[in-house]
Amino acid sequence: MLATPRLSPLKRIPPGVWTGAAWCAAALYPLFLSPSIAAGATAAPSGALASLWGQLFLALAAVLALSGCALLVHRPWPGFALLLAGAGAFTAAWRQWEIPPPQFLSVDVALAYVAAGRPRRSSLPFAGAALAVLALCLTGRLLYGEEGGTPSEPYVALTVVIAWLVGNSVHQSRDYAEKLRAQLAAQAAGRAVAAERLRIARELHDIVAHSIGIIAFQAGAAARVVDSRPQSAREAMLAVESAGRETLSGLRRMLGSLREADRADGEGDAAGAPLAPVAGLADLDRLAETTTAAAGVRVEVRRLGEHRPLPPEIDLSAFRIIQESVTNVVRHARGADVCRVTVDYRAGDLAIEVADRGRGDGSTSGMGYGLAGMRERVALLHGEFSAAPRPGGGFLVTARLPLPSTATSGAR
Repeated sequence: MLATPRLSPLKRIPPGVWTGAAWCAAALYPLFLSPSIAAGATAAPSGALASLWGQLFLALAAVLALSGCALLVHRPWPGFALLLAGAGAFTAAWRQWEIPPPQFLSVDVALAYVAAGRPRRSSLPFAGAALAVLALCLTGRLLYGEEGGTPSEPYVALTVVIAWLVGNSVHQSRDYAEKLRAQLAAQAAGRAVAAERLRIARELHDIVAHSIGIIAFQAGAAARVVDSRPQSAREAMLAVESAGRETLSGLRRMLGSLREADRADGEGDAAGAPLAPVAGLADLDRLAETTTAAAGVRVEVRRLGEHRPLPPEIDLSAFRIIQESVTNVVRHARGADVCRVTVDYRAGDLAIEVADRGRGDGSTSGMGYGLAGMRERVALLHGEFSAAPRPGGGFLVTARLPLPSTATSGAR
């Protein structure tokens, strides 16, 4: 399970709190400019503090603004409208004809939050509403002839535009991050699907190739002696039947493993039949006996080092590498009568060697997907692999599979 990223303390603060803090800070701004405050306690109060109506408007502005902050997250439009109304009430309380720029700071903060959380088409009307309020204030002063200096509305409108741009940039960054995460997840899923397909193809090849090689060899032998030596042909066909049944059993085991993986992922809950154990180095002697009896190539198995249990993926990969190497000897090495398999349990790795004395074409190009599958298996386990003709004749396949610390502890 992926860990949920922890937010910083500042990001855990709700946007309504930030907006309310901005409004409260702006509400204190006129007090520092009030003559009564600047002159000290002996001066008479002025502005919003000079009359009961002014004090009532201040209270109304506070209620409107703070209510808008509370509604901003769940009901953005009513909350934003209350903030605009609170800015107007605050301006009326101080008997001003224009909205002071600091008082619009809370509106800017709210607009940036809305633009950061909504698409551009949804956030633009909020910016339009704020600009419309500023335009109405400027139009009203111009109609009443109260505009005598440079109006502040264009400057405040610029802060509105900047707030929307900042919020929209945050929204675009989040969208880009989400799309990037989705693309990375899709790529990871695609790689997982490709890896699973490759694994299934490799298993199919390893399971089928060995038995098909034996079947082809025995079928050809039976065809040649069916008239002259019926008993030998019968024995060859029995070997073909045995190899076919073994192949079918391997395919059933693999398909059963796939169904078991589906059930583990929650895609099925039906109880299936018990699955046969996965192949491993414990089946090496049986592989040697089957190949020797069916294909006429004697497989000699030699084990070195301290025999101990291996991780399932290493045990299976080692067996498949040996199985495919022996299959290549049967199918491609002409005149090979002996195939020597060496399994060396070392302290930190497992070494495999398969050698024969047959005559091949001198290259590895005729072995199809077998060598590629072996290389892929070894590469997935971060090991080393080599396959090449021997100088004195024959072919040599070597692989080294590193063992994890849990598997090497028993060798000490």
